[in-house]
Amino acid sequence: MPEPGPPPSAPAPAPVSTPVRLRPVDLARLSGVSTQQIRNYEEAGVLPPVPRTDSGYRIFGDAHRRALLTYRALSKGYGAVVATRIMRTVHEGDVPGALALVDEAHAALHAERVSLRTTGEALRALAGEPPEDDVPAADLLIGEVAALLGVRTSTLRVWEAAGLLSPVRDRGTGYRHYAPDEVRDARFILALRRSHYLLDDIRPILEDLRAEGGTEALRTAITTRGAELTARTAAMLEGAGHLHTYLCPPAAEPPAAAPERPPRDL
Repeated sequence: MPEPGPPPSAPAPAPVSTPVRLRPVDLARLSGVSTQQIRNYEEAGVLPPVPRTDSGYRIFGDAHRRALLTYRALSKGYGAVVATRIMRTVHEGDVPGALALVDEAHAALHAERVSLRTTGEALRALAGEPPEDDVPAADLLIGEVAALLGVRTSTLRVWEAAGLLSPVRDRGTGYRHYAPDEVRDARFILALRRSHYLLDDIRPILEDLRAEGGTEALRTAITTRGAELTARTAAMLEGAGHLHTYLCPPAAEPPAAAPERPPRDL
């Protein structure tokens, strides 16, 4: 198998027959921002270096137009901060570094998708558990919780030491008091442990459950977030396509030859 070639170098303006000269207002109108924002893009490295006239006026060209369109496309999927870093790194001449930033963004998105899938699988493990409101209305002591769940009190202490439970201690007696939410969480932990989840894996799932208010709300949040991740993936692919075109601009097509005239009959 042939070895892959070297990465593309920093982009150069696509050859054109007549240089394109644009004013800051032209770029501003193109992207729907102010002329001051165009200057900010220049200072941030989003745009390639901008030459100036002898009188100090900026001279923008087609390369700046393409850079602006590439940045706008990247921002939709990668966000403005990462898109700025990518474009600045490209214009510093470090194309491999810019592509590494793209890789990092995709890896982070994949990690979030894996976490979402893990939480969804955990919810399926909880599907056969009693309803979440099927817990005592009053606080329970550690022995009562252990009896309710069918575990040892030492197990509850281990879960507490792992940061999964936070029962309130009575100031006078030092007894642990488990509120209804803590009993619910203990039941979730038990169900996930029976499904062979490690304590470290249970912690983020519990955090999600508490943040959303229960399994049904979390299930809805997972569905919504999954759709958002899919849309963001599509936007990132679109932005990456714009970046590739910016790094490897197509060569200008030669002008079409004039059609030949048939010979005249003499």
